[in-house]
Amino acid sequence: MANNASAEKCNRQSERHRLHNRYYAKTTRNAIRDLRNTTDRKTAEENAPKVYAMIDKLAKIGVIHKNKASNLKSGLAVYINKLS
Repeated sequence: MANNASAEKCNRQSERHRLHNRYYAKTTRNAIRDLRNTTDRKTAEENAPKVYAMIDKLAKIGVIHKNKASNLKSGLAVYINKLS
């Protein structure tokens, strides 16, 4: 429990940031899932830059680590290249 005004404010801000980060992380996960479920190479190549940008933004604002972002993007690129 917060003992002073600054601790209460910190709790309010933390909750706002948590919800904000959760929204963007979930949206990005859904976009990655949709890209991985695509079987058409052309569609996947069109959607890839948007998904890459979403992943980069998560890494930039600190929701995920930059190495995790790189691994996700690399895995998606491998998947797209395997599509016929």
